[in-house]
Amino acid sequence: MKKIPKLRWVKKPRSVSIVGTGSYVPRRVLTNAELERMVDTSDEWIVTRTGIRERRIAAEGEATSHLAAEAARRAMEQAQVSAEEIDLIIVATVTPDTAFPATACWVQKHIGAIKAACFDISAACSGFLYGIEIAQQFIANHTYETVLVIGADKLSSIVNWQDRNTCVLFGDGAGAAILRYRAGSHGILSTHMGSDGRFANLLITPAGGSAIPLTRDNIDQKLHCLHMQGRETFKQAVVSMTTAAQIALEKAGLDTEDLACIIPHQANLRIIEALAERLGLPMDKVVVNLDRYGNTSAAAVAIALDEAHRYGRFKTGDYILLVVFGGGLTWASSVIQW
Repeated sequence: MKKIPKLRWVKKPRSVSIVGTGSYVPRRVLTNAELERMVDTSDEWIVTRTGIRERRIAAEGEATSHLAAEAARRAMEQAQVSAEEIDLIIVATVTPDTAFPATACWVQKHIGAIKAACFDISAACSGFLYGIEIAQQFIANHTYETVLVIGADKLSSIVNWQDRNTCVLFGDGAGAAILRYRAGSHGILSTHMGSDGRFANLLITPAGGSAIPLTRDNIDQKLHCLHMQGRETFKQAVVSMTTAAQIALEKAGLDTEDLACIIPHQANLRIIEALAERLGLPMDKVVVNLDRYGNTSAAAVAIALDEAHRYGRFKTGDYILLVVFGGGLTWASSVIQW
């Protein structure tokens, strides 16, 4: 007699919501006026071309994991989630404390989340939204209940402070989000991720990996520092973020008019303005804080999300759009009903 296979009950995918946010920036402020004394630049040149007026610099001995852990604590406090409840920690960074173990493991140690699995992802400035998408899959499929996603970077550790074209752009900081299933909430409605390795050389730290191991000579040549082709990066950023935003909105069945606000990557004010123009959005719907922090890579959109949340830029039920681009070239977007 033929054996009848047992029917397996497949759990229905769950919606996923951000239930808490947090951010942290170092105390030290580095102004454009101070940079004028370091390299051949001026406050007018920096503000006109980037919109940046100051940035934060980590203290001596303050590593990426310290920035990340403080942002995590603030997100946990807001979400009223204990360290023991966290099932997974994802840290997006290009400035890890160590090549290994993962910075997420150091964060785990700092916050005492002893039950969590931990790993890092490297998608440069797109990393936080990549982490959000990964976290969403784990929760939607019932693998984990509570996921901590952090975008954190200490870019002051890889900036060439003699290169006036790049050192004026970057700062240090961290932003975090707690994700969970929340009954009766739509939460994350759509996501999109993409990349194009043909443009990998546009934004890169050439030395320090297996392709070009560190030597005294290439350190003298500053190959362990961040290198950027600014003009081409600008063009690709506008194109990739515009496309990513449109795809996420289409997936969610929404138009730009439905949005309470858009939170873009905080790299350059002119990029943000070009994005808003292409999407037909007024600037008063766009969250901008790069004038105070500069480009903090994976932390940028996470910090902006936390500030927008705390300052009341959106309320429960509102639709918001997050969109980013980064080295790789990578890009990502997400539409969320708060």
